[in-house]
Amino acid sequence: MILLLLIITAFALALLYIKWTYTYWQRKGFPYYAPKIPFAVLDGVRKREVSLGMAVYDVYRTTKDKVVGIYLMTRPALLVRDAQLARDILAKDFESFHDRGIHVDDEKDPQSRGGIFFLKGQDWKNLRGKLAASFTSGKLKGMFGIVENVADKMVNYLNEQLAESDVKEFEMKHVMGTYAIDVIASLFFGLEINSFLEPNNEILNVSRKVNEPTFGSVVRGTCQFLYPSLEKLFIRMGWREEAPNMMRQIVKRTIKMREEQNISRKDMLQLLMQLRNKGEISADDNDWSANAGNADASKPMSIETIASNLFLFYVAGFETTASGISFTAFELAQQPAALEKVQRDVKQALEKHGNKFTYEAIQDMKYLELCLMETTRKYPGLPILNRQCTRDYPLPDSNLVIKAGTPIIISLFGLHRDANYFPDPMLWQPERFVNQNYDPVAYMPFGAGPRHCIAQRWGKVIVKIALAKLLLNFNIEMNPVRKELEMANFGVSLLAKGGINVRLSKKKATVGA
Repeated sequence: MILLLLIITAFALALLYIKWTYTYWQRKGFPYYAPKIPFAVLDGVRKREVSLGMAVYDVYRTTKDKVVGIYLMTRPALLVRDAQLARDILAKDFESFHDRGIHVDDEKDPQSRGGIFFLKGQDWKNLRGKLAASFTSGKLKGMFGIVENVADKMVNYLNEQLAESDVKEFEMKHVMGTYAIDVIASLFFGLEINSFLEPNNEILNVSRKVNEPTFGSVVRGTCQFLYPSLEKLFIRMGWREEAPNMMRQIVKRTIKMREEQNISRKDMLQLLMQLRNKGEISADDNDWSANAGNADASKPMSIETIASNLFLFYVAGFETTASGISFTAFELAQQPAALEKVQRDVKQALEKHGNKFTYEAIQDMKYLELCLMETTRKYPGLPILNRQCTRDYPLPDSNLVIKAGTPIIISLFGLHRDANYFPDPMLWQPERFVNQNYDPVAYMPFGAGPRHCIAQRWGKVIVKIALAKLLLNFNIEMNPVRKELEMANFGVSLLAKGGINVRLSKKKATVGA
């Protein structure tokens, strides 16, 4: 009898807990999206029907309110559907939303402890200030040759795959993913690899670990972004991801070699070593020395922090670089007028600079820039942006208050494909940015405000170099039937289901390779 009473009591308490948890937004007076208990918005992610970004987009497109209360399992979060409010949260009202609200574990997880993406408050601000000098145009000019060298390897690989009269279909995400890996390996880690010829190198092995579409990787990726308490529990239980540790070992080995042999190289690792050993990154774009010496605990930046941030740049840069190039090539294959225009733009820019492939020439490829802007509009690298409310925030034009600690989700994919902000959103139309046929407030491919993507300038140049080389050396063949890509059901970044296939053929004479 006592056992039955205990069972009934436990059942009643469970029902009360569920009712209390899943009526949070009703009690606060917010419009809300009815949850599917117990996974709520993450139900489709659990079933592997949709990715995290697409699950949030489903809510965005089936609701109309400016803000919508949702549940990440049992955790209430607020989906922001209004572009102006989203931008205010990221920029004007940044002080009320300065953290991402993602996993940080100072004791057990060194990856989160030193990474700029994870850090909060003053810790983030201090590190961002130190790293900003690494991403200037002057520093990028100094590293331009590294990127072009990798792009030439990509051109050579495609040439070898094509006979003179061939028209061959390539899965562009694979080709450009290989390019992106080699660029990042060389630019950030100082490793001279050629993944087109050596597909089993250590950086590619790390990439495979990062991007394998297993159930575990889906769970961990989702929890890091939206359920940090669970991620912390996984870490404490000893469930660690292999890729960050593999990357840390590579970084530690490379730093040790450079310091012992007094090696200097124009890359990101060198700048971080400069910051570690000198306390700051030199404002002189010709100064790459790092005063290499033995590492010790008194240095302003630890090797662990260097490794953590380089791994974050790698993860963020690899997927978005490969996708940005591939999505652009795919759309150009369906837009003959745009293809002709961008080919002419690239050629004229090179002619203006004496047919020399330089940083300045890339900057003069204005229509190519528009193409990239439209690609990042239609296919934002990260389909969602996330923040955490850091102090109570009265919602403008209402009596509602967002409480401190509330996760904020912005569906960038939703905003960028909303006809209210971008007429004919499914039409890839670079000219919309010239004709002002859009709402600039809603365009945020690299985020907005103080926590916008710190490597934005780098990413755009790396993508433009690859696209320019591709356009100069190959014909992008027209797709006979216009089609839209379906998004994959895994990954934090935006991925195309089944890859991105584009047909190429050789031009009669190669240029700029």
